[in-house]
Amino acid sequence: MADAIVRSSPLDVQAEALLEGLIAEYDGRYGANSRPGGARSEILRYPPEAFAPPLGEFLLLRRDGETIAGGAFMSHDDETVELKRIWTRDDLRRQGLARRIVQALEEAAADLGYTRAYLTTGFRQPEATNLYLSLGYRPLFDVAVDPALYRSLPFEKHIGAKAGTAGQTPVYPPAASLEEATARVAVVKAQQEARIAARLAAHRAVAA
Repeated sequence: MADAIVRSSPLDVQAEALLEGLIAEYDGRYGANSRPGGARSEILRYPPEAFAPPLGEFLLLRRDGETIAGGAFMSHDDETVELKRIWTRDDLRRQGLARRIVQALEEAAADLGYTRAYLTTGFRQPEATNLYLSLGYRPLFDVAVDPALYRSLPFEKHIGAKAGTAGQTPVYPPAASLEEATARVAVVKAQQEARIAARLAAHRAVAA
């Protein structure tokens, strides 16, 4: 069983297991009606080029011709990448595969010159929260508060040339309710989507 981490794309047929696995996972945990279009709309929120160097990366862990884990990142600015699409096949969890993917993404981002990794996970994914804490990610939320009052739990970690440097981003206050947290997350996602779109447009202009 030879494992290999390979560069890929959301358009690659080898990535279908990851994308469909994430859609099933998110819809199963949060409900298919928890957002317009369900998890599929969120998974396909960003264009594939957002996950291609030098602005991003999309990695798959392959074993014996099958995709068993993977993840990606995209660029917010010259320093920060956001890790996305972290996934492990259901029957192979608790074997350190997600840890390998996160570490590979950190290394790939550092190789491109990025110095800060940012990510979020959902409030119903405690195993993901524990993974990121164990990898040295700093929670940008109050860990003593009901995670539902954040809905989306943000983390940060310095990587590459700034590895080991303490993060300075303020911890976000909780919302008053899940509904308020959901509305706040929608605003943050819209802002991030605009930032990524501007980043891609600037890259296209330079490359033209």
